[in-house]
Amino acid sequence: MAHLDAAYNLARWLARDERDAEDVVQEACLRAFRFYAGFHGGNARAWLLAIVRNTYYTWLEKNRLHAQNVEFTDETVAAVEYEMATGSDSVERLLQQEDSRQLVRRALERIPAEFREVLVLRELEDLSYREIAQIADIPLGTVMSRLSRARKLMLHALKELDQES
Repeated sequence: MAHLDAAYNLARWLARDERDAEDVVQEACLRAFRFYAGFHGGNARAWLLAIVRNTYYTWLEKNRLHAQNVEFTDETVAAVEYEMATGSDSVERLLQQEDSRQLVRRALERIPAEFREVLVLRELEDLSYREIAQIADIPLGTVMSRLSRARKLMLHALKELDQES
């Protein structure tokens, strides 16, 4: 349960839909419970995230027609409404932060899944390269090269989005 937020975060970025991510995490938790006897210690977070990743790809094969790009939502609207109601001077700052978040999210959604997953695991979940290699079941060198490529793709996507606006 301690790693449920990380599991949902990874599923959300992979599935790009809140309901689908919830389904993936629920199935992953059931699998983790079912195969808990096979866990021999070590990093429980990495073990669970590997199950989430594998569950997502299994889910994707079953639901390929329904997997679509879906726009993200954020709780920032509620925060802005609160700031406006209380007369705070930080409304403009909150709106700028939300614009930046949306830009980063849109850019991240443009990156292919294999690059997006290593970027999310490293930058958002703060996992080590070794942990990412375990989760994605790829060599450490592949993690490093995918992460480098993902960062370049992210920069390119951000530049494209900037030109589009």
